[in-house]
Amino acid sequence: MSTPDKPEPIVLFDLPSKEPCSTWSFNPWKTRLLLNYKGLDYRTDVPNPPDPHSETPYTIPTIRLPNNNYIMDSRRIANALEALYPEPPLHLDSPVLASLETIIPRIIQALAPLFMPRVAYRLLPERSSAYFVETRSKWYGDLLELEKEKGGDVAWRATEEDLKEITRMLKEKPEGPFFLGKVSYADFVWGSVLIFVKRCGEDALEGLLKTTGDESVHLALLEGLKPWTERNDH
Repeated sequence: MSTPDKPEPIVLFDLPSKEPCSTWSFNPWKTRLLLNYKGLDYRTDVPNPPDPHSETPYTIPTIRLPNNNYIMDSRRIANALEALYPEPPLHLDSPVLASLETIIPRIIQALAPLFMPRVAYRLLPERSSAYFVETRSKWYGDLLELEKEKGGDVAWRATEEDLKEITRMLKEKPEGPFFLGKVSYADFVWGSVLIFVKRCGEDALEGLLKTTGDESVHLALLEGLKPWTERNDH
């Protein structure tokens, strides 16, 4: 509850997960890392799974600001919070960030056969899992069969060029471990993907790292992000 001296915290709306409930998806992780990095006062709200047939538009992550304004979409959230709380800076105008925002959607699309069944059966609670399976199966067919046919080596080969390009970008600043040599939103964007893949399974992370051409720079990035990844559930 707010007081005259202490406003309401920012509210981060996140996806549900199996117990213990914690952030797993890469888009909410971008926002959580940002909030942790800037040291902003916030709390997490995990809404009850919506009616699958509801027409109410929503996306995760969403935040509610202390003035009760709601913002959806991780990049729009980053833009808004950077304007409101400019220190420490996120370097949203970085060319590296622009490149990542082009490359990462291709990687996610290529890895969808690998991660969709894992999201459904390893990460989501029962009700959310049922809706996820119902909707994705209409688009892709049986998710487990999809993983057998287009996951594994097929998926990794499809991502190899892009993953090696990210490795190259991480090596541009030899002082590391961050893309710009200092923390920026670009680190949160790629770090969130690494965290998500790890939540999908250690074998998934191992496959990704092996495909990057040099796993050390990616592991160093995860290590460098630890001060802002520890808070993952509240």
